[in-house]
Amino acid sequence: MALWRGSAYAGFLALAVGCVFLLEPQLPGSALRSLWSSLQLGPAPAPAPAPPGPGSPEGRLSAAWDALIVRPARRWRRVAVGVNACVDVVLSGVKLLQALGLNPGNGKDHTELRSRNDLEEAFVHFMGKGAAAERFFSDKETFHNIAQIASEFPGAQHYVGGNAALIGQKFAANADLKVLLCGPVGPKLHELLDDNVFVPPESLQEVDEFHLILEYQAGEEWGQLKAPHANRFIFSHDLSNGAMNMLEVFVSSLEEFQPDLVVLSGLHMMEGQSKEFQRKRLLEVMTSISDIPTGIPVHLELASMTNRELMSSIVHQVFSAVTSLGLNEQELLFLSQSASGPHSSLSSWTGVPDVGVVSDILFWILKEHGKSESRASDLTRIHFHTLAYHILATVDGHWANQLAAVAAGARVAGTQACATETIDTRRVSLKAPREFMTSRSEAGSRVMLNPNEPVVKWHREGVSFHFTPVLVCKDPVRTVGLGDAISAEGLFYSEVHPH
Repeated sequence: MALWRGSAYAGFLALAVGCVFLLEPQLPGSALRSLWSSLQLGPAPAPAPAPPGPGSPEGRLSAAWDALIVRPARRWRRVAVGVNACVDVVLSGVKLLQALGLNPGNGKDHTELRSRNDLEEAFVHFMGKGAAAERFFSDKETFHNIAQIASEFPGAQHYVGGNAALIGQKFAANADLKVLLCGPVGPKLHELLDDNVFVPPESLQEVDEFHLILEYQAGEEWGQLKAPHANRFIFSHDLSNGAMNMLEVFVSSLEEFQPDLVVLSGLHMMEGQSKEFQRKRLLEVMTSISDIPTGIPVHLELASMTNRELMSSIVHQVFSAVTSLGLNEQELLFLSQSASGPHSSLSSWTGVPDVGVVSDILFWILKEHGKSESRASDLTRIHFHTLAYHILATVDGHWANQLAAVAAGARVAGTQACATETIDTRRVSLKAPREFMTSRSEAGSRVMLNPNEPVVKWHREGVSFHFTPVLVCKDPVRTVGLGDAISAEGLFYSEVHPH
């Protein structure tokens, strides 16, 4: 009987503690644990770890950004974007190749794909390494046949693709902004675009430019093949973007549209063309840009390239004609290597790119190719982004609201990668260096990062630098087009001084 009473007593007390847990969740954990242990029912359950809240570095940084990000006094009303656009078809690479009746054989790289067999060999080659790659498929008929099968495949996802279309799509999210997009726009892409994006009739074509993105997961197997990392293999038969076919349509549309900001991208798509074609087309790009009325800023968005000669030509010919640049760490280092800039002996980045090295290259671009009293150049702004941080470098006296612009660009990196409306502090982490040097080629200053004041500013010979960390998404949902969203957001919050 006494034994039964003891058990019942313990049971009632356990129930009471449970009620206390429910009714008084704010009661100190130590009080609850001592109450539990007095029952001699074994160790108390450990308290759940507190989610990163307002007190965490991520929470403090996010709150500080929200206070800093204010719209500029003079806002853009009409933005024209061109000239590369396509439909990204994302699906399982293994499943598509199986549907095409292909079996995994020996992997072999092909610089150009001419047949289904070439596709199978190249895919096996890169999946075996877990490496990303992008190839041109030269046989039009075979490609369109594969693209149709891929497009209708169960689970295949269709997205807006191409830097210009992605930037236009991001701008169009702001209802008070009118957006013009020029690029090869087929029926599927037109359907995917925001209603707020206007496409001139001359830009519409009967067939979409499809880019097939064949994904594979880490550890995924196909026959004897096993992927060491998750990655993607991309291929297309994209002639319109490769030749920048819509450039002239784009420039001729500007007169009627009357934009107060022009965004240009797609120069990297010319890599597959002959040297003679590239030389001729770059001259036509320059002529087209010079036709844009003076006073309208032109932003050039760079993208991944491997042709040093083409990159060098872009630096020496195009940079002085544009007002603003957007690029990432791969493009920045390749640019410096191609045009004999600072730190060009560095073969690649290891880990998070060194802030001092990045700052030196940005400074060199603006000093060598930017606006100055002795040089007829329009270039006054560069938005650099890498996974862990962003830097906005501007020639003094030409831009305003850049503190808000760099913070807004970094904030959108965290929300878009995680597919959340606002920063979710539980799903992001601070990966930026907690201290860094502002230069490696001269006596820079040492900076300690403070999450409560997340934008750091420094000056160097008439150039202002704004640095801010990124709250990196721990488990990104989708990273395609992230750089384009970052550049668009940074521009959206920027204000140019009329000259």
